[in-house]
Amino acid sequence: MKIISYNVNGIRAAIRKGFLDWIQSADPDVICIQETKANKEQVDLEAIEAAGYPYHYWFSAQKKGYSGVAIFCKRKPNHVEYGVGIESMDFEGRTIRVDYDEVSVVSLYLPSGTNIARLEHKLEFMVLFQEYVNALKQEIPNLVICGDYNICHKAIDIHDPIRNANVSGFLPVEREWIGNFIDSGFIDSFRFFNKEPDNYTWWSYRANARNNNKGWRIDYNMVSQPLQDNLKRAVILPEAKHSDHCPLLVELEF
Repeated sequence: MKIISYNVNGIRAAIRKGFLDWIQSADPDVICIQETKANKEQVDLEAIEAAGYPYHYWFSAQKKGYSGVAIFCKRKPNHVEYGVGIESMDFEGRTIRVDYDEVSVVSLYLPSGTNIARLEHKLEFMVLFQEYVNALKQEIPNLVICGDYNICHKAIDIHDPIRNANVSGFLPVEREWIGNFIDSGFIDSFRFFNKEPDNYTWWSYRANARNNNKGWRIDYNMVSQPLQDNLKRAVILPEAKHSDHCPLLVELEF
């Protein structure tokens, strides 16, 4: 099973930039989308289905044009779970899950901490999400939680760890949380296969950051420990340029 995670920074804009042609060539079984910035009624669903994804599920924010997650599937899942059932987490459309016999796949868009109020919301979300996942793992041990976590884990995951030490996304409290999240029973699938520096998934639009590869690795395909032996490969796909993020792939063999 090939699973791709991609923060598209607006699904309609990404489609105009060739996103649907790209997913046909990338050919994932499941693609987890973050930051759709749209309700499904605003999107050409027939084009998505024509690209090979007849099953597509959307969980949009209550605020128009903001946030939102989706999952596109080749094969119909057994069940789809919209949100986590906690209003403070769900009103911005940040999690959706599809369940298959072999594995359950979550598309996650964790809040960013752009100011003090948003940072407080992010920290609360992180605590509640860990509690939700702890309970979910008891029911569904085979989990892949894909998405934009808005956190760099280690210094290797950010182009300038010194100057960004006090910037949200690389704060000690955030880094500690994502380390604990991994230690709670997950594998950072990209780092399982690749220990090299200079691998990023997001670049600022400013100062030619992407061409200079001054980026952050804030997107992850986290795979639960029971699936370790099923891991086949995990890669970042920086050649895809429909967004300020790039997609990342994990492949599991069952």
